[in-house]
Amino acid sequence: MNQILDLIRQHGELFYLITFVWTALEGETFVIFAGLAAQRDLLDIRMLFFAAGFGSMLGDQIWFFTGRYFGRRILKRFPKIEPKLEKVFVALEKYSTSFILTYRFMYGLRNISALAIGMSPLPWKRFFVLNFIASFMWAFVFCGAGYAFGDLMERMGIADEESVNFEVRGIMITVLSLFILIVLGRYWHKARMAKEDELLKPVHKDFSE
Repeated sequence: MNQILDLIRQHGELFYLITFVWTALEGETFVIFAGLAAQRDLLDIRMLFFAAGFGSMLGDQIWFFTGRYFGRRILKRFPKIEPKLEKVFVALEKYSTSFILTYRFMYGLRNISALAIGMSPLPWKRFFVLNFIASFMWAFVFCGAGYAFGDLMERMGIADEESVNFEVRGIMITVLSLFILIVLGRYWHKARMAKEDELLKPVHKDFSE
């Protein structure tokens, strides 16, 4: 938390640009604590939301096109990633839409998933639309979690910086993880049950059908 506050003090409005770049890589914890800072009126929550959403979207678009144009070369260079790619292909075959909407919530799968999707027959326009939706879902969840926890801590009278760093971090991550698991569970359940979804097509066929 102290690092986030230092960045805000040092860079002011440029902090949103930092958020944009950071979230293009990963940034869940970063966005949570930035949301907490927004609750303290140190940031504009709307600007934070858009910076995080567009940054997340850009990062995955880059990985997608990297997979589309250089995926086979990367696989030859790093053959150890093939098992992870295969898992993504299987998920795409069974639940393509719901997987694209939720994979960024799965720790350790975000970049490899976008890379694998780029290697699949999925049309880039379809990925662009789903990635746009998923990116802002992600930004809403993590920005909102930080903001909501900040409000909760304020009501509990434990909003000082030291408490945030040592006492509350564990509670924040635990509750947020439970929330994400519930959301993912609902998406996966609907994907399995909604066989009539016309977008759920096998990856080895044509995703555009």
